[in-house]
Amino acid sequence: MIPLKLTQVGNSVGVLLPKEALVKLGVEKGDIVYLTEGPDGEMRLSAYNPGVAEEIALGEEFMDDYRDAFRVLAK
Repeated sequence: MIPLKLTQVGNSVGVLLPKEALVKLGVEKGDIVYLTEGPDGEMRLSAYNPGVAEEIALGEEFMDDYRDAFRVLAK
């Protein structure tokens, strides 16, 4: 387990990732990482994955295209 420190960044709060975590994630300053919730409720931090990013973009596009239908179904 790698402890992470929360720090004030303007009006937000950021997480400082130590070098060891950056190496394990295979990321560097400026890269994108994803914080996702697993089926067990546990939060996971993972490196940018173009395949995942494409799937997310397709899902967002689908939701935009069918926004009205989703609203009707939600009633």
